[in-house]
Amino acid sequence: MLRTHTCGELRIEDVNKEVKLSGWVQRIRDKGGLIWIDLRDRYGITQLLLEEGRSADELVKTARTLGREFVLQATGKVIERVSKNPKMPTGDIEIDLTELNILNASQTPPFTIEDNTDGGEELRMKYRYLDLRRNPLRKNMELRHQVSLETRKYLDSQGFIDIETPYLIKSTPEGARDFVVPSRMHQGEFYALPQSPQTFKQLLMVAGYDRYFQLVKCFRDEDLRADRQPEFTQIDCEMAFVEQQDILNTFEGLVRYLFKEIKGVNIEKLPHITYAEAMQKYGSDKPDMRFGMEFVELNDVTQGKGFKVFDDAQLVVGIKAEGCANYSRKQLDKLTDFVRRPQVGANGLIY
Repeated sequence: MLRTHTCGELRIEDVNKEVKLSGWVQRIRDKGGLIWIDLRDRYGITQLLLEEGRSADELVKTARTLGREFVLQATGKVIERVSKNPKMPTGDIEIDLTELNILNASQTPPFTIEDNTDGGEELRMKYRYLDLRRNPLRKNMELRHQVSLETRKYLDSQGFIDIETPYLIKSTPEGARDFVVPSRMHQGEFYALPQSPQTFKQLLMVAGYDRYFQLVKCFRDEDLRADRQPEFTQIDCEMAFVEQQDILNTFEGLVRYLFKEIKGVNIEKLPHITYAEAMQKYGSDKPDMRFGMEFVELNDVTQGKGFKVFDDAQLVVGIKAEGCANYSRKQLDKLTDFVRRPQVGANGLIY
């Protein structure tokens, strides 16, 4: 094996153990007589130590050729740090190196592999494999893995069966255009990639599989927006012999279970509102209920007053903006310009 432990594993209890670590160089500090190397993998960071005059000359020479993101195999003894770092799980120990192998050299990265990187979004997308080394993205990947794992556990406990459905299908009417794949066997004809497994899960209900689920990849050829992607993964389910409340109870239970298992948060009950109530209070069928300024219906005080904008409207609502009654004309004009932006799309602001 190229390692006996990960870079986030060793503790003070491991002092005097001979270990092998493998990972990427996070940073190097050369103080002349002492050289420290921070070695990183996805589990954490461990500090390596070389001391000129005590460590082998060849090791010191090799260490001084290293750069950021070099891939190393390090062998040595776990020792207690003289200057401990309480901010690191491995901050009580370091590795007194006896052997150092360069597994892969690296050019200088185009941006720093740090939590707060200096790389812009476009640059990080170009070098995505480097960006994925950073802690924020690693945590996102691990969270997604945990959600997938716990979702499977919960749905299995509720009697659901995980069944894979085909990816190459016949085109069926959906909400967007299909991505198509040419057929080699049938010249001039095409398969479609599924926008959802709708047809297949209905066939599974007919076949007697009364509780089906799948963490499935779906494909939709449509214009990109903040809430639209050409491919995405969804928790796809179907149930037979149930009523509306059974479905609500099952998937409310899933949400509560995920928060409990992954975040340690107990949610007693989710609030239930109707579509009409959501539109009336928030103007959206997927409202962010943290938004405190709910819509207030004003039909009874605005219509029939000779103001055409209100008289022609079927519904007039407003937002009670606490503390804004004393706004100056300049402040109100600034708000008016804001709502006229294309992203908002309003013609003006009435106050």
